Amino acid sequence: MTTLNEGSRIDSHTELYGVIGDPIRHSKSPIMMNRAFRETGINGVYAAFHVTGGRVADFAAGVRAMGIRGVNVTIPHKLDIMGVIDEIDAGAQAIGAVNTIVNDDGRLIGYNTDGIGYVRSLKEEAAEEGLSGKRIVVVGAGGAARGIVYALAGERPGRITIANRSVERAQELAKAFRDKADIEAVSNELLQAACRDADIVINTTSVGMHPNVEESPVDAAWLREGAVASDLIYNPLKTAFLRQAERRGCRAHGGLGMFIYQGAYAFEYWTGRPAPVAAMRETVLASLRSS
Repeated sequence: MTTLNEGSRIDSHTELYGVIGDPIRHSKSPIMMNRAFRETGINGVYAAFHVTGGRVADFAAGVRAMGIRGVNVTIPHKLDIMGVIDEIDAGAQAIGAVNTIVNDDGRLIGYNTDGIGYVRSLKEEAAEEGLSGKRIVVVGAGGAARGIVYALAGERPGRITIANRSVERAQELAKAFRDKADIEAVSNELLQAACRDADIVINTTSVGMHPNVEESPVDAAWLREGAVASDLIYNPLKTAFLRQAERRGCRAHGGLGMFIYQGAYAFEYWTGRPAPVAAMRETVLASLRSS
């Protein structure tokens, strides 16, 4: 019989999990996931592994050899890891990035939980009425945007507009998922007009992230009152963009929920158990507020 105490011990039956990245020491994933194991009584432990460029294949071999049960993958390895695992989920293949690996008896299977984690957070925290028919603006066309756009396209939005400094990158992203939804690409020069008509404006760039907390990717004056302003950044918990948007009369949606839910989906892939989302959120919030 598994008890809650078993989630706190390390013994010869403990299963190992972890996250890789470069850098990685800033990651909040270990405190969040170890809380999840304690809360559910699962005999697992989660660590951060600093894996540098060129060592991803070595790490994958180590996962197989050591029987590491599950791995999260963060910057800059989400693309490179795809070449050294055995199977890639259709969603991760379409997005072109893997952020979660399940070790199924030595067979490494890759998933991407970023987009589905974001959409779950958005719908629960700021768009309870759903995303069907919504006019959505996505600012940025990098790796984070790909997972977001893929997941949004499955929610039957009215239109997705991708705005990026390099319009060619926005066009490439729009083309990749145009068969799933009405998606257009515009340059940043047309961002103001796009925001004026939008129900939801999402920042997927790093503009406004700690320590540059006073920067904003979008002038909140461009948003209409009542629109949702959403930011993938969770440090700070409320970016300058979101603060300004709230003063404009918009609903603000920060990036903490996405971080929690992408981890929750990974936990569920690994364990087959519902993730203790409230406890995971509590732990990360406490860490952010004390740092």
